[in-house]
Amino acid sequence: MPPRIPTEADFSPISSTLPHKLHFPSPPESTTSILILFHGFGDHEIPFATFARNLSLPGALAISVRGTAPLPAGLIPDAGGQNFHWGDDITVDTKTNDIDADPGFDKASRLVMEKLVKGTLIDRCGWELNDILLFGFGQGGSLALGLASRLRTVERIIDISDGDDAARQRMGKAFKGVISIGGPLPGSMVPSSSNREESSTPVLVCQLDGDEADAVEREFKDVRVVNWKRREVAMPRDRDEMFPIMKFIADQFNKGFA
Repeated sequence: MPPRIPTEADFSPISSTLPHKLHFPSPPESTTSILILFHGFGDHEIPFATFARNLSLPGALAISVRGTAPLPAGLIPDAGGQNFHWGDDITVDTKTNDIDADPGFDKASRLVMEKLVKGTLIDRCGWELNDILLFGFGQGGSLALGLASRLRTVERIIDISDGDDAARQRMGKAFKGVISIGGPLPGSMVPSSSNREESSTPVLVCQLDGDEADAVEREFKDVRVVNWKRREVAMPRDRDEMFPIMKFIADQFNKGFA
């Protein structure tokens, strides 16, 4: 049975636990793929919903998700309260004053996979895991890579033991793709088995240093690494920076239609 085009009502049960913004293609009936966006540390879902709307990807339903925990008051002064993150905790290195890049992502992983991916898109609407592409910036990019990495031990992310055979098949072992801008792969989301196979989810990473890119390449079969001329980690600002991202999205979305 083909997947059903999602409606806003399909997402209402998770609106309180996983706030989000939706952008449907025009017309909504043209939906053939799902794009899930994760913002960076201290941000929120609305700017990424605007980014998705500006991309206006043909046939893509874009879901911009809010981080699963608010930042403590005063951590980012004068920010207006719209500040969230994806980690289980916030740890600061006392020597560098930098936020720990791997605070653990168990809560975010559980909510995204159980409530959004499996509960809504797969079980309720009949989509498959390989219909879904993840896009993340900074800490959100780390979450996206980690979710794909953990699919190698899917039972650790989500309980599929009670699902029917069709749902189990739709769950699969790979996303359509992952894009991470400035977000390294969290070691806490890499399976501990020494004989683990590489993840089959195609990956594009941008603005990672050499060691961070190497860590991704050790865990994924298909990795494309892009570094821009400027050194800082930020969202793409011109055509040259955006081109490899758009090419990767087009390559993944067009699979199966060539």
